[in-house]
Amino acid sequence: MTPIPRNQGHGLRRDLDLLEALASPEAQRAGGLGVVRIAQVTGREKSLVSRALKALAEEGIVERDPDTLEYRLGWRLFSLVARTVEDRLIKVAEPVMHVLSAELEETSHLCVLRDQAVLTLLSVSGHSYRVHGWEGRDVPAHSTSAGRILLLDATPDELYVRFPSDADLLPGMFSKIQQARRDGFAQVREEFEAGLVGVSAPIRDFRGRVVAALNISAPGERLADRLEAAGRTTARAAAKVSAQLGWEARPKPPVTARLT
Repeated sequence: MTPIPRNQGHGLRRDLDLLEALASPEAQRAGGLGVVRIAQVTGREKSLVSRALKALAEEGIVERDPDTLEYRLGWRLFSLVARTVEDRLIKVAEPVMHVLSAELEETSHLCVLRDQAVLTLLSVSGHSYRVHGWEGRDVPAHSTSAGRILLLDATPDELYVRFPSDADLLPGMFSKIQQARRDGFAQVREEFEAGLVGVSAPIRDFRGRVVAALNISAPGERLADRLEAAGRTTARAAAKVSAQLGWEARPKPPVTARLT
């Protein structure tokens, strides 16, 4: 590997300081920071900060608001991070999925949310090979257990924004999402496709955000009678993936009995 020249290494560290400033809680709350504030935070001269930010903006690493003239992290940086996170998610989840599929003797799927649809990133059989029939295919979020899990943290207002043309379906969808939150997994019986049942459980990142769903789908004649048990098994598998992504599940606070 060719070593990075010393002066370029210093430049890289200075650019990382700027990105750290734009990723700070202060910048996130404000929606961005101006050159003067970034210079104060990083301890650098304003003119040097301004030139460095302009160069980063040209590459899409940061963006400048045309009205406030403040900088924020840019689309290209988020795109790179998203691809990296997705790759790591697949690498961490696949071994767990093999064990899950072997235990339930059904195919498991790793799913993420894309706009209004659920996209399957990876499918694994209970045998020693991968199944590609669902990979890259998307299905409506509102009629699948994976969709309800991926929307687990959504508020009613967020659902209306995401599904503006399905307003009539949203009260029922939110009720089912709440049930999934209580159970720790979601289940559907022939809602997406006749004869098909499924369960899904949440995979969380180090912040506790739902970033994917672990799904088991199968014909009802094979899985319907053991759907709830499959849901609990899938939830345990999803928790293992979450732990490897840095999520530490916190125990729920005890319920205090009310005196009457």
